[in-house]
Amino acid sequence: MNLETPKKFTGLVNQAHQVAANYFRPISRKYDKAEHAYPKELDLLAALLDGMNAGSPEAIGATSASKRGAAASVESGIKNGGNLSACLGVIELCWGDVGLLLAMPRQGLGNAAIAAVANDEQLKRFGGTWAAMAITEPGCGSDSAAIRTTARKDGEHYVLNGEKIFVTSGERADAVVVWATLDKGLGRAAIKSFVVEHGTPGMTVTRLEKKLGIKASDTASISFSDCRVPAANLLGNPEIDVQKGFAGVMETFDNTRPLVAGMAIGVAKAALDRTRELLQKVWRLDYAKPLLAVSHAEATLYRLEAEWEAARLLTLKAAWMADNKLPNSKEASIAKAKAGRVANEVTLKCVELVGALGYAEDELLEKWARDSKILDIFEGTQQIQLLIVARRLLGKSSSELK
Repeated sequence: MNLETPKKFTGLVNQAHQVAANYFRPISRKYDKAEHAYPKELDLLAALLDGMNAGSPEAIGATSASKRGAAASVESGIKNGGNLSACLGVIELCWGDVGLLLAMPRQGLGNAAIAAVANDEQLKRFGGTWAAMAITEPGCGSDSAAIRTTARKDGEHYVLNGEKIFVTSGERADAVVVWATLDKGLGRAAIKSFVVEHGTPGMTVTRLEKKLGIKASDTASISFSDCRVPAANLLGNPEIDVQKGFAGVMETFDNTRPLVAGMAIGVAKAALDRTRELLQKVWRLDYAKPLLAVSHAEATLYRLEAEWEAARLLTLKAAWMADNKLPNSKEASIAKAKAGRVANEVTLKCVELVGALGYAEDELLEKWARDSKILDIFEGTQQIQLLIVARRLLGKSSSELK
């Protein structure tokens, strides 16, 4: 087993790191202090990424996170593909700034959702669209199955009614991937996702949130009132399959949760790297010594590094499984749970380890601690991920284990 980054992704990782260091870091504090201001600097970078991704089977970013075209089985040949490349790129870019990555045109979680479940015609039609993801509703947090936004078929359209909150890039994106139910009586199986373009009558951005972190990214509340969406904008199969249940739309999470875990790995690495630099000015780190023979602060840093490495490997495993078309729902939730928790602990502990310096705005450490919190919440909280893992391990359904 080779746990190193595949050689064919070395260039991608290096480029992403250079973008993070030379493009994201210099403007990081600027947009942290200017919440809701759009980072215009990202337009050129997004255009460059679009050019790099054109016709590339190993594209960078959200649009490559899909099981489409993956190897049918490990026996037919191990594949390091789009999910792994997307994950590696996200890790490096979030080493620079999580909020700026989330604000990147055409790199939203909605784009990953389209890549995961859209048919070939939809992939082509929405290829240049910047898509946000709208799942969460008032009174319906991480329990996606409790969605109350409805979609009623009316001729060649669906009519959407409901409200979505905490939509990342909800105001700026070209379109929003909205989760809605076709029939409340059929439960999870009736939930489908729809691409709703901005400007569609009946769709209204009602509020922009003020947040603890990721302030470069806008977070919106959106209401839908008799919003007519073309039937062709329903992603994937329009038929309700009670046997398959929630599995169809949940395939989105199999691809997006490793990406969010990658974001957590990136910001945690940034905090560890900077803390290590600052601490080395005080003492020489010696990895050869047993933990009992070093200071408590030094031992804490080593423990955090070990936790980070474990989270990183779990994340890469979940992405690799998606590349090879292996069932990875459990592994995606394990990676998301581990990486989200580790990022929170690492960034806060790093602030603590360097003392007053970590708490001041002279360093980005305090910003990374604020940014990291959301990565343990969105795309399913820590508690929801652990519940999913328990269900998979015990062979229980959602109704049997709540």
